[in-house]
Amino acid sequence: MPALLPAGVHVWERGWLSSNNVLLLTPSEAALIDSGYATHADQTLALLQRELHGRPLCWLLNTHLHSDHCGGNAAIQTQHPGVRTLIPPGSADAVRAWDEARLSYRATGQRCPRFAFDGLLPPGSAFVFGALTWEIHAAPGHDPDAVMLFEPATRTLISGDALWQHGFGVVFPELDGEPGFDAVAATLDHIERLAPRVVIPGHGSPFGDPAHDDGARPSAPVAAALATARQRLAHWQAHPAKHRQHALKVLLKFKLLEWQRQPIAGIHAWAREVPYLRHIYAQHHADQPFEAWLDDLIDALCASRAARRQGDDLIDAG
Repeated sequence: MPALLPAGVHVWERGWLSSNNVLLLTPSEAALIDSGYATHADQTLALLQRELHGRPLCWLLNTHLHSDHCGGNAAIQTQHPGVRTLIPPGSADAVRAWDEARLSYRATGQRCPRFAFDGLLPPGSAFVFGALTWEIHAAPGHDPDAVMLFEPATRTLISGDALWQHGFGVVFPELDGEPGFDAVAATLDHIERLAPRVVIPGHGSPFGDPAHDDGARPSAPVAAALATARQRLAHWQAHPAKHRQHALKVLLKFKLLEWQRQPIAGIHAWAREVPYLRHIYAQHHADQPFEAWLDDLIDALCASRAARRQGDDLIDAG
């Protein structure tokens, strides 16, 4: 059975607070795709030190600029001053101005230290590294500016949050009242046309069949993931309120992963400063007090066993 990943491609599967990191290696240099969340930056640097074996880290690429994918950029740029950072072009102006509202960090109540960039990853271009040529493809939906990297010789797709084995990321434009579901559908169709053998997702394990030799269709595990994603998308299109509830729980769970333990009063104070939470409350739940609405959300997170109460505190349940 062939190896799941091409030679020189290594995946560090991280917890949900950080995205996966994809390390590309040749005998003389290295490139990293996505850098994880800010609070995990020391772990990311330690992983790099362990794996580089004296190679310079020449490139740092981001599939998109949500905090769990680029929160380690600043630390990597400090530790590896020769690294060149490439980002999706749609985010360039916001990074230059460091507009945390446009970059979603203020809206989500998350953190991302300021970083710079050296170039762009325009869809239709390619990133050539060693023997592999990674095509850059637009992947709107979860994030309107996101990109994916596809290596046609091995038919390996680095999908970011556009496709996971069991779904895809929250469709954030929908939380702003902007259309996003159709863009998700178009991105899933595009992935199907690329016909990957293997997908390296932004979260979770790589999946696929490297022995699959039908270049017109995805391998069976990828086709199954696409079917699951389309079922989830259809459900959310039919029930947008359920997507909003899912997104709210994701935002709270993400912050709880960072905190690990937080007094309920502290969660209330944080939530009142998070624009996404305030906006969704004002648009859809203003018929009840904010505190009661947030307590209902906390109860829903506990009911799903993603968190538990202990006295006056909320604790991450792993």
